[in-house]
Amino acid sequence: MAEFPWPAGSATGVGSMPGTDPAEAIRIVTGELPDLAHQPELPDRGPGADMVGRSAALLIDLAVDLQPSGWRLVDRPGIDLRRSHDLFERDLDALAEVAGEYTGPFKIQAVGPWTLAACVELHRGDKVVADPGATRDLAQSLAEGVAGFTARVAARVPGARLLVQWDEPALPAVLAGTVPTASGYGALRAVEDQVALAVLGETMAAVPAYPVVHCCAAGPPMELLRAAGAQAISLDAALLPAEDSLGEAVQAGLALWLGLVPNCDPGTRLDPARLADPARTLWRRLGFPPEELAQTVVVTPACGLAGASTGYARAALAAARDAARVLVESPEPASPR
Repeated sequence: MAEFPWPAGSATGVGSMPGTDPAEAIRIVTGELPDLAHQPELPDRGPGADMVGRSAALLIDLAVDLQPSGWRLVDRPGIDLRRSHDLFERDLDALAEVAGEYTGPFKIQAVGPWTLAACVELHRGDKVVADPGATRDLAQSLAEGVAGFTARVAARVPGARLLVQWDEPALPAVLAGTVPTASGYGALRAVEDQVALAVLGETMAAVPAYPVVHCCAAGPPMELLRAAGAQAISLDAALLPAEDSLGEAVQAGLALWLGLVPNCDPGTRLDPARLADPARTLWRRLGFPPEELAQTVVVTPACGLAGASTGYARAALAAARDAARVLVESPEPASPR
């Protein structure tokens, strides 16, 4: 069995949390997820704290600005980019204050190169992904920026082993050729698998941290992600690909991070055993030894928790932690009633 940097029975969050106080969010995350905590993202703080704006602010020698249609590359930095940088500084200060003594695996998140290229516009208005040269420039800039951010996090949490989660929800659309044009009346040409693999692989390889890819869209390209160098793949358990591709990934030594906990309050009690059952059932169907389940599968919410209340976000992380412990204590699926 492959070795992973987290203990058996671990859970983590996808990334986003509700609220605007980074210190409080870090307290919640480290309190509820002691074995695999993560840097919370707080999009409620407004432009620049959103997933795309936050990662675009990491770009080196490329400036962005927020337009009515979204984030766009511009000639020189403006107020939106300065605000994003200020939010990063606040996050790093809060991280050092609250979690400076944390030890163990710790995850940070960044939008992957293909999703960023599918969301950020060129100067003339089309998405960056429409221009192969601009896409490679963006990916190289992103890799340099994320590597720098990783080093800054490591300096503030010196006892952590860092993981970087690359968020690629738009990758299936990029490969399928369904990313809309600037007008919205057409779609951009599909990117070839080998091109997508090369750009993603080069970006991840340039950052000295354990690489995880999160894709909560339908049709995640498992073989491509594996070939690009992902060591773990994070998926919404309600949108899993074919089981043979999951089995091949595990056989190749990858971990599966399964989104088993609703990211919105279902209005009913979160029962850890019931939440764990889809993972236990899947593992049995894949045919792997039960004792390997809790090490290979990490439990997460289905997606980010920014749309939830603070109370539910805390409960969801606690439920993920408790469901992960169920995988240790009882790896076989529950008997039908």
